[in-house]
Amino acid sequence: MAEIAGPQPRRTSVGVKVGNVQVGGGAPVVVQSMTNTDTADVDATVRQVADLARAGSEIVRITVDRDEAAAAVPHIKERLLRMNVDVPIVGDFHYIGHKLLAEHPGCAEALDKYRINPGNVGFKEKRDRQFGAIVEMAIKHGKPVRIGANWGSLDQELLTHLMDENAKSPKPLEARAITREAMIQSALLSAARAEEIGLPRDRIILSAKVSAVQDLIAVYLELGRRSDYAIHLGLTEAGMGSKGIVASSAALGILLQEGIGDTIRISLTPEPGGDRTLEVKVGQELLQTMGFRTFVPLVAACPGCGRTTSTTFQELARDIQSFIRDSMPEWKTRYPGVETLNVAVMGCIVNGPGESKHADIGISLPGTGEQPTAPVFIDGKKAKTLRGPTLAADFKTLVIDYIENRFGAANRTAAE
Repeated sequence: MAEIAGPQPRRTSVGVKVGNVQVGGGAPVVVQSMTNTDTADVDATVRQVADLARAGSEIVRITVDRDEAAAAVPHIKERLLRMNVDVPIVGDFHYIGHKLLAEHPGCAEALDKYRINPGNVGFKEKRDRQFGAIVEMAIKHGKPVRIGANWGSLDQELLTHLMDENAKSPKPLEARAITREAMIQSALLSAARAEEIGLPRDRIILSAKVSAVQDLIAVYLELGRRSDYAIHLGLTEAGMGSKGIVASSAALGILLQEGIGDTIRISLTPEPGGDRTLEVKVGQELLQTMGFRTFVPLVAACPGCGRTTSTTFQELARDIQSFIRDSMPEWKTRYPGVETLNVAVMGCIVNGPGESKHADIGISLPGTGEQPTAPVFIDGKKAKTLRGPTLAADFKTLVIDYIENRFGAANRTAAE
C-alpha cells in the first residue's frame, strides 16, 4: 500500500514577536482577525476587540485612517488592559500612516504592530519617503511591521515596468502571471528597503493577498520559496457565508499543507448585523481539522438520512457543540488538555456505535424504527443506555462528568 503523505515540514521562517504572541520561527500558526467598527468609537471598538479575543483571535487589527481614530487608539488599549484583554493590537495604515504616527505618538506606542500596504503608502516621489517614515517610526518604538501587498491596490509603477519588460521578451507571459510577479516583488522589495533603513528582519511579516484561490496559492508558494520572512496568509475579499468559508479554506488549506504560513485570517464578509467572530471560529476550525492546532473538543455528528427522520440527534449535536464552545473559556483554566476531547453524537445504528466507540465519549441515538434507546460509549466501551425525555440532558451530564474525571483528576494528580 502506498504511503499517504501528510503535511509538508513547516517552512523555516524568522520569528517575529507581536506583543505577547510569537509569529513564525517554528511557533504554532496564529489566528487573527480585524474589527469593522469605526475606531474613533472607543466603546464599540473595545467591545468588538474583546469579543474577537474571547472567541480566540490571538491578534486583532484595527483601522487607523484619520486623526480621530489615531487619537482613540491609546484609550482603546488602556480600556482593554483594564478588562484583562491583553490581545496584541495592529494598526492598519493607508495613504497617511506616516502623518498619523508622527502626530499621534500615543497611538504609535500603544499599537503592537503596524500594517503597511506598499501600494497605498504614497505615490511617485512621495512613496519612498513616506514608507521610510513609517519604518523609522516602527524602529523608534520597537514595533514589528506587516508589509502587505494587495491585488486591489498594487504598485502601478512596478506593475507597468514588469509589463513593459514582459512585452519585450521573446516568450512573453500572460498578464496574470506578470501581475502575480508584481505582487511578490512589491512585498520583497519593500521588505528589503525596510531592512536597509534599519528595521530588523525579525520585525518583518509579509503578505500578498489576492481574491482568486489559484492566484493566491501561486503567489504564496513563490513568496515562501524566495524568502524566510514570517508570512501572513489570507484570501482578500473572500466573500460572505459558505462561499467565503470554502474559498478561504481551500486556498489556505493547500498552503498550510505545503508548510507555508505563520499566521492566518479568514476575511469573511459578515451578514448585516452578523457575528464578526465567525471568521475566528472558521480559522480555528481550519487549523484543527487539518491537525495543526487544537482549540476546542471535536464533536463528530452524522449528516442524517432517511433512517434519521427524528431531529433529536441534530438538536443534541448542536446543543453539545454550543455548550462546549461556550464553556471553553472556563474549562481551559480548570481542565488543561480538555481541548483534545472527542465527542460523537450519531443518529442511528449503521455507524453510530462504531463512531461512538472511536470517540472519547459518544452516543448512538435511535434511528427510524429502532428501539427508543441510546447506548453511550466511554473510552471505547459501552457504559450506559439512555432513554426517555431527559436523554439530551443526561448525556450532557455524562460529558461534564467525563471531563471532570479525566482532565480534572489528571491535573489534581499532577499538582500532588
